[in-house]
Amino acid sequence: MKTVRFVLALLAPLLIAPWQSAKAADVICYNCPPEWADWASMLKAIKADLNYDIPHDNKNSGQALAQILAEKSNPVGDIGYFGVTFGMKAKAQDALEPYKPAKWEQVPTGLKDADGSWTTIHSGTLGLFVNKDALGGKPVPACWKDLLKPDYKGMVGYLDPSSAAVGYVGAVAINLALGGSEANFDPAIGFFKNLRKNDPIVPKQTSYARVVSGELPILLDYDFNAYRAK
Repeated sequence: MKTVRFVLALLAPLLIAPWQSAKAADVICYNCPPEWADWASMLKAIKADLNYDIPHDNKNSGQALAQILAEKSNPVGDIGYFGVTFGMKAKAQDALEPYKPAKWEQVPTGLKDADGSWTTIHSGTLGLFVNKDALGGKPVPACWKDLLKPDYKGMVGYLDPSSAAVGYVGAVAINLALGGSEANFDPAIGFFKNLRKNDPIVPKQTSYARVVSGELPILLDYDFNAYRAK
């Protein structure tokens, strides 16, 4: 049975190397949206250096994992990019093929699978990605609890924690900041229940363009997306 190679990334995503037998336009990547982590430039560089055409794919981590598992007996994808926890789940279900890329040994032990089933390729710091021009004169939120203020009703967004890795990381970050732990997720659950009163926007895919356009003024996101917008 052909399994799939995947490389994951820290609190963001993982990646997997394509099969050596892959031909141009035949390399399939799950979850490499052009608006996320500068995938657009990366895919252009891969085309220039290796002559591989890799189509954009707008899945999130959960959707990528679901497709990998659905295709487990007859894999279609060559590359997967998703949050580390999703890589762990995929390995637990024997859906990945071990692969150790160049300089794999330089990746810290805690940021890769010992057998090479997944390897982190980058990390990000979670925070608030804010379009100040779209706040209508309101101050930039200074802490998580500020997002609960009525002033920000309809202006706050976060990706679905049950499906998107960045959404899950956001929930964990808020939980820890409010005094929670791995064994106690009540602070985060309470926070998101209260946030519902502010009509948050909860997309499943990356919403970089929506923040830049002002449609979504405040988004829980990684710093690398905010820096790119700045």
